[in-house]
Amino acid sequence: MMTRYLLLASMFLSGLAGAEPEKIFNGTNLDGWKVKGGEYWTATDGVLKGESDDKKQGSVLWTEKEFKDFTVELEFRFSGDIDSGVFLRGEADQIQIGVSRSLKVDMTCSPYIGPKGKYPQTAAGVKELLKDGDWNKMKIVAKGNTYTVSLNGKQVIEYVSDTAKETGPLGLQVHPGVKMKVEFKNLTVEPI
Repeated sequence: MMTRYLLLASMFLSGLAGAEPEKIFNGTNLDGWKVKGGEYWTATDGVLKGESDDKKQGSVLWTEKEFKDFTVELEFRFSGDIDSGVFLRGEADQIQIGVSRSLKVDMTCSPYIGPKGKYPQTAAGVKELLKDGDWNKMKIVAKGNTYTVSLNGKQVIEYVSDTAKETGPLGLQVHPGVKMKVEFKNLTVEPI
C-alpha cells in the first residue's frame, strides 16, 4: 500500500515540475523538419548544418510542429561572415545570429522584426560573450509577445514585439546573398 502512495506522489510531483524539454533535432536526420528554399541542410553526428554554395540562395529549415509559449535552447557555431537566425512562430519575428546584411555589423541575439525587417533593439554585451568559431548556447523564452534571450548563460535582451504570432513553427535560416556555414546542436523546446 505504501508503495502505491509513493508512486502516486511521485507521479503528482513530476506533473508539477512541468513538461520535459522536447528534442526537436534527433541528431541524425531531418525528421520533423521541412526545407523552404535551397537544399543546404544536413544532419550528421549530432550536428545540424546549414551551408550555402556559390548560388547563395536563401533557405529556412522549419519545424513541422507549431509552438505557442515556449523556451527554446540550442547551441550554435559559426565563424566569419554569416547571416542566420531563429524564426519564432513564423517569418515575422527572428532572433539574429551573425552579421546583418543591411547594417553590416554582428547583431547576434538581437530581434529582427516585422514584414519590412528592422532591428528595434540591440542585445547588450554580446561582443564579450560570443565565442567566434566555438559553440555558443542560446536560450530564447517566447511568452506571448515578449522575447527574452540569453547567450552563454547571461540575459542579453528582453523585447516586446508588436508582430508576434500566437502560434507557429520555429525556423533556422541560411540568408540569401552570402556564402556561409552555420551549425546547431542540442535543440530543445519546452512549453511554458
